[in-house]
Amino acid sequence: MAVSLIAAAAQLAPVFLDRDASTEKACATIADAGKAGARLIVFPETYLPGYPYWNLVRDPFTNKRTFFRRLFDQAVTLDSPTVKLLGEAARKAKCMAVIGINERDGGTLYNSQLIIDANGEVLGCRRKLVPTHHERMTWGRGDGIDLDIYETSVGKLGALICFEHSNPLYRYAVQAQGEQIHVANWPGGMPWIDGIIDAAVRHYAFEGQCFVISTTGVLTQEIIDQFGESASGKLQPGGGCSAIIAPGGKVLAKPAHDGETVLYAELDFDSITDMKEMVDSIGHYARPDVVQLHLTRTRRSPLVVSSG
Repeated sequence: MAVSLIAAAAQLAPVFLDRDASTEKACATIADAGKAGARLIVFPETYLPGYPYWNLVRDPFTNKRTFFRRLFDQAVTLDSPTVKLLGEAARKAKCMAVIGINERDGGTLYNSQLIIDANGEVLGCRRKLVPTHHERMTWGRGDGIDLDIYETSVGKLGALICFEHSNPLYRYAVQAQGEQIHVANWPGGMPWIDGIIDAAVRHYAFEGQCFVISTTGVLTQEIIDQFGESASGKLQPGGGCSAIIAPGGKVLAKPAHDGETVLYAELDFDSITDMKEMVDSIGHYARPDVVQLHLTRTRRSPLVVSSG
């Protein structure tokens, strides 16, 4: 692993509910990041092919069904050409990518983070453990396996989605596995949570003594207009609260505006060592004789078949 590397946060809007067009945009962004020297790029929550904002503004029993059917049709399966295209883009750019997706598995969708190494290999696809509030009308739940970390070309990488960062047990389960780089994905266009996002990711960097690459989506007026009059005054275009944070909470990069942009920052891994000297939450600052966290790291199935 390098002593330092360039990381990127892609604060982008998808081509809403258009998987192929959004994938093409992502692949072009990965290529540009590689040319800029980045070895890691992070995309927003459910970038492919969009976040279910309609649950916030439309009747769940009637109008939203049209949007859910489109989302289901345009969602990503892990054996699809979409994943192959993203892997090939990462391989050509020599740049690892973490991309928020709507993952389709059977008849259920999941809010997931697709993790692709710089050689194009899919290292994993973790699911949000509990969809938040209105999201429960769209997504299923993850399992203990979704609190794993990944040995990557850029170091030990962990990830959480949006309000998963509110749960201290989720955070520690990831941090305690030696996380060096943390990925945080969020939707865009929710200005009321921008302050929460900033506080959450800076605290995470301090708490875990790790880098945080935090990426919000961008909600455009074009997307809002698709929801009709029901969205008037309830959704606002924007979403500019992405950031790259150093261990200890220092902001290395943040956007100058709410629109689309790609942030870049150099990650100096010596700063992890410097912070660990002060407080190592999984080492000298832990007290396992007093408190311990138990993690059940398995994928559950509703069907268990026994022979005999």
